[in-house]
Amino acid sequence: MPPQDDAGRVHCRLDELLAARGMTLARLAELVGVTVVNLSVLKNDRAKAIRFSTLTAICDVLGCQVGDLLVVAPPHAGPPHLAR
Repeated sequence: MPPQDDAGRVHCRLDELLAARGMTLARLAELVGVTVVNLSVLKNDRAKAIRFSTLTAICDVLGCQVGDLLVVAPPHAGPPHLAR
């Protein structure tokens, strides 16, 4: 089992993808069929897990791949948004 702190290495780029498409979080939630609160948890890197069906729906709506949405920082590189 991976160390507990590895989850902190995954960064969700939802804000950037929404901005690039001129879409709101509320509109994405409506199109995906999940609550704004759940998407907010994902967007703010507080999610511990995500269903494949939700991930697929987000990617379908945004026209992106999973790797466009989620990035993983190298070990010991600090927060993922700083490691780009």
